[in-house]
Amino acid sequence: MLLDLLQHTIMHLSDRVNQISESQTIAMARKSRELKAQGIDIISLSLGEPDFATPDIIKKAAKDAIDGNFSYYTHVSGYLELREAICKKFKRDNNLDYKPDEIIVSTGAKQSIANAVLCVVNPGDEVIVPAPYWVSYLEILKLAGGVPVIINTDIDADFKITAKQLEAAITPKTRMIMLSTPCNPTGSVYNKEELKSLAEVVKKHDELYILSDEIYEHINFIGKHESFAQFDFIKDRIITINGVSKGFAMTGWRGGILAAPKWIAQACDKMQGQFTSATCSITQKAMHKAMELDFDTYIKPMQQEFLKRRDLVLKLMKDIPGLKTNKPQGAFYVYPEISFYFGKKYKEFNIQNATDLSLFLVAEAHVALVPGAAFGDDKYIRFSYATSEENLIEALKRMKEALSKLV
Repeated sequence: MLLDLLQHTIMHLSDRVNQISESQTIAMARKSRELKAQGIDIISLSLGEPDFATPDIIKKAAKDAIDGNFSYYTHVSGYLELREAICKKFKRDNNLDYKPDEIIVSTGAKQSIANAVLCVVNPGDEVIVPAPYWVSYLEILKLAGGVPVIINTDIDADFKITAKQLEAAITPKTRMIMLSTPCNPTGSVYNKEELKSLAEVVKKHDELYILSDEIYEHINFIGKHESFAQFDFIKDRIITINGVSKGFAMTGWRGGILAAPKWIAQACDKMQGQFTSATCSITQKAMHKAMELDFDTYIKPMQQEFLKRRDLVLKLMKDIPGLKTNKPQGAFYVYPEISFYFGKKYKEFNIQNATDLSLFLVAEAHVALVPGAAFGDDKYIRFSYATSEENLIEALKRMKEALSKLV
């Protein structure tokens, strides 16, 4: 009876939802919580979430908004003064000129990405996605009916594609390119020359757009962040995604930013108006204050702490056989290649890929990581260092001990 009911329920779900997968980062985080609830001391390094508190000055802006009864609907795209502040941020930090009607404020950068894809990509359109890629790119493409065209990269190339690879992947059906810099999950950062070479390829192909996910802009260890939209010859085909989650330690506030040509922004406003309307008015006030903050005072201390943690993790990983890493220049992830352990065994564990290794580590070392299958290559694992040095030292100690048992 129960089986019949479950089958009946599944049959009546839409094909749309049945074809998409659950986020593996969220799934691993849930597994970590379940194990913790059982009393197991799990160190979760699965979610990309800063462990810092939101700066007090931002929290005060939100409290003032509540006390001032700023609790009514705003413009779908965000209230005007906020969008003006975002334009000033783009000019100050990136030397980009945007107008308020080219800005959409959404409920997190994920919604900003979904808005853009749903507004630009038709069923059957091809979308180029360099791998490793962020977990939700392909699932959002599925919802739009887009056809992902994967360009595989590896650790020796610092996980970055070349202009030659991009050109070879383009067909008459190609509509969009999606990539992140700094990158989740690899931490790789494209420099100006690398971005320009890709932009010059796109310039040659009409009706081809770049979705540039720059949510990790402020967690950058090589200096000035380089944005795709800086190249005037291609700016009218760039959709820039940003937000406050990572750089301002505001994950739970859900504040995303999209900057694009007016006609794309208007389409996203229309789309968002039917899904969620405007994001939370209190979050918008907090975002407004974030856009005005001095980088050196409020953001750089977090950036520098992430850099210390990165160096600590890379140092400790050198003591673990079989972990091959690059030197990530941004975000807060290390993405080691772990095929050294394929074919090794311990008890009931037979390691054939990174998913097997992740399950082994959460069971044996009580450390939760995300397997590379979530990002397009199951020879890697994503290790988030957005936690305390104490947790990182203990996690790597546990990993070293557990991995030594595999033979």
